[in-house]
Amino acid sequence: MKRTSSSNAVIAIVVSCIGLAVLFPFFWMIRSSLMSNIEIYKYPPQLLPHAWRFENYPTTLRAFPFLRYILNTLTITVPAIFGTLLTASIAAYAFARLDFPLKKMWFTLVIGSMLMPTAVTIIPIFIAWSSIGLSNSYVPLIVPAFLGGGAFNIFLVRQFLMTIPRDLDEAATIDGAGHVRILFRVLVPLIKPVLISVGLFAFITYWNDVLGPLIYVSRTEMNTISQGLANFKSGFGVDWKAIMAACTVAITPCVTLYFIGQKYFIEGIVLSGLKA
Repeated sequence: MKRTSSSNAVIAIVVSCIGLAVLFPFFWMIRSSLMSNIEIYKYPPQLLPHAWRFENYPTTLRAFPFLRYILNTLTITVPAIFGTLLTASIAAYAFARLDFPLKKMWFTLVIGSMLMPTAVTIIPIFIAWSSIGLSNSYVPLIVPAFLGGGAFNIFLVRQFLMTIPRDLDEAATIDGAGHVRILFRVLVPLIKPVLISVGLFAFITYWNDVLGPLIYVSRTEMNTISQGLANFKSGFGVDWKAIMAACTVAITPCVTLYFIGQKYFIEGIVLSGLKA
């Protein structure tokens, strides 16, 4: 009993140290956003500001058109999340519930696609969109989400579906339900945790995406939040208090959504690995 208690204490200490290491950059960013540049550059660095400069935020937001950038980013993110959830669910249902020729081979290819570097496909995909005149728009950033939702998301949803008994499908089939009705009426309510997890992953991916908008969006008024932060940094040079304030504002939606969906996120990740 004493050995178990000691082991739990050690594990708790290790996990706490890892958690503090993960949270420290966020603390440093928020702390820097409330300082003056002189305090930021001070050596040795001080842990907390002598005077909390909350005025850095309104000053920064007047120079940083956050509302425009956030609306541009949501224009991409919202439909992309919907497309990811829809197509990942359909593909996962096919791999988890249906029998078709070469099913294992196709699933292996889907999983194997995660090993392909993104840089390999950038040029051919850009040429394809440019050839139809859609290179300077949000379309190339949204449409791919409706074409499978990503191999990792398909795998995650498929693993969760494998934990649900097939008896529910058979009962629905006896009642006359087809595959579409079984998926959206019977299974989707049961896989809500993993769908929330996939939605959070998709939100963070599209919200923080810099490369995609950099390739396909050239007009300043169409810039996303990540592009805006990059331009803001280059424009303000060494004004780190303003840069840290802008970064803090930019990550607030991601952190807020995570805390709202934290319970379902953990449940979705844990249960997805119970059955192969």
